[in-house]
Formats: sequence, structure tokens, C-alpha cells
Amino acid sequence: MAGGRQICNGCGIQLAVPPSAQTIRCSICQTVTSVQSISYSYVQTTTNHDPRPLAFPPVHGRKRALLIGISYRSKRYELKGSVNDVNCMKFLLIEKLGYPKDSILVLTDDEREWIPTKRNIQRALQWLMEGCKSGDSLVFHYSGHGAQQPNRNGDEVDGFDETICPLDYEKEGMILDDEINATIVRPLPKGATLHAIIDACHSGTVLDLPYFCRMNQNGYYTWEDHSPPSGAYKGTSGGLALCFSACDDHQTSADTSALAGNAMTGAMTFSFIQAVQSAPGLTYGALHLAMRTAIREAKTGIRFNGPITSVLRKMFHIGLSQEPQLSASEKFDIYSKRVVL
Repeated sequence: MAGGRQICNGCGIQLAVPPSAQTIRCSICQTVTSVQSISYSYVQTTTNHDPRPLAFPPVHGRKRALLIGISYRSKRYELKGSVNDVNCMKFLLIEKLGYPKDSILVLTDDEREWIPTKRNIQRALQWLMEGCKSGDSLVFHYSGHGAQQPNRNGDEVDGFDETICPLDYEKEGMILDDEINATIVRPLPKGATLHAIIDACHSGTVLDLPYFCRMNQNGYYTWEDHSPPSGAYKGTSGGLALCFSACDDHQTSADTSALAGNAMTGAMTFSFIQAVQSAPGLTYGALHLAMRTAIREAKTGIRFNGPITSVLRKMFHIGLSQEPQLSASEKFDIYSKRVVL
């Protein structure tokens, strides 16, 4: 073989293969993979797990987004609102925020080609970062199940890794926060910005960002240092990474009615979109507080005026445990810095 690319059998990332190599060891998961005579740069894993070439859209422009929605159809843990979340987010990015249609990659159960298997999500995260440079604005939106696993490398304060659950996670496994951080956070160059909107349970620190915004009900906040006890670096290569997540690591999030008719959506995604559309130019603090206040007031049945609460107050039963969270690669004044996606 004259060199090329090979898919790691362990974590699924692309490996650069030296000429004439018969095996290669992954630097991330340490798995040894046999080099095949034919290797695709991207692999589509179908429901039958048959490999076939997968061509993601070419990477170009200063704005691009990866949107993933997983319904887990016919499973006992099926979600009803995940694909709607993606459709709503895509509309926001294209119609309101100027993202080109051909710079948005969508992986959902409804897609004929780009279904959200573990390998495809791993490839898509790599696609999002490909050629990223100063001035680029990236968005990663995920709506699906999230979970926790015992941490094994000593880099979690609470002893647990947060995860997202691909469509085939029962067979192929979950994607850990360590891998997400390594793929889309640490390579982010100076002058580039990444916004992650993660609508999943246990998602508070799912990007493993070093700073966590702890906000109380009155909007007062402090930045907590979540740097790993192991001393491992979890920041960027100079860029700014921010994550709005549906709830704290120990909480669950809601998949419920939020739009007219029988439509379903994630509570966090809907509150995020409504806030961004209703009040352009929000600061990060105002957006964060608006999302939290809307969900809190909606679940207790208190009636307040406003475009968000008037819809969200219908959504929840009393006792829902969900508080959207904000984390970042660096500390800043959340009430003076404006949201620019």
C-alpha cells in the first residue's frame, strides 16, 4: 500500500497510514488496526453496517454548522422531538443568521445517507473542524440522549465522563466528552469561535470545557474552574469555545410539546431559538438567564408575559429537573459580551 487513510477500529477516527504499513496504532485510543488495501476517507455505516463511500459537502465559507438529531425509532427510549429540533435550528441558522445551506451538515434518522451512527458522528465532527481558521464561526447542535460513564483517566472532578449516544450506541458504544473535546475544542485556532448547543440529559460539561458558569435564580454568576485534576489541557488552540447545554451533569432534560399542533421539541433547543429570534443582540448572560427563567417559570405554571414563557409554560409538569448551563474555554463578562453566531 502506498499510504493513505485508514479508519481506527477502536474510536473510528481517520489515521494517516505510512507507505507499506500493515498495521497502525491510534494515538487517541491505542487500538491497533490492520491496514486494508482499500480505504475510504469517509465511511457511511448503514443500518446493516455495510461500509460505503460517504461524501460530506465540501468545507468552505466562514460559517458552517453540524446538526445532529436522533430519535431512536422503535426503541423503548424513543424521542419525539429531536428531528424537529434540528429542523428548527437549521431554519434559524439559514433564515436568520446567514449560514449558507451548503455549509450545514445534517445527520438525523430521516436522512437517507447521513444517519447518526457513531462513526458518522465522529467523521462529521472532523468535517466541522476541517480547515478552520481565524474568523470562522462554527455551530455544533446535538439533540438526542446523553449519559454518564465512570471516568477512568482521572480528568473529571465528579468522577464521571459525560457522553452522547449515537443511533447505534448499544453496539458501538457512546462518544465520550474526552473525544468531543479533542476533536472540536482543542484544535480551535485563534480568532475562530465554536458554539455548541447540546440538548441532552447529563450534558452540563459534555464538551469538557475548563470554565463552568454557575448562575443562581437571580442571574448572579461565578465562573468555576473545571480544569481536570490530572492537569490535562482541555482548552482551545487560541479560539473561543462556548457550550449551551440542556441541564447540569446530574440532571435530565425534557422532550415535550413546544410548538403548535402535535409537534415535539426539546425544551432547551426551543427556548434557545426563541430567545435568539425574539431579541437579536442578546448578551450571553441575557440569553442564558432567559432560557433558565422561561423553563423554570413554565414548569411551575406561573404565568409571565413574553414570547418564550407564553409557549413554554404549557410544556412541563411540576417537578421537572432541568436548568440550562453555560460553559466556556475562557472566562468573560457574560452580561457585556454579545452573542454572535
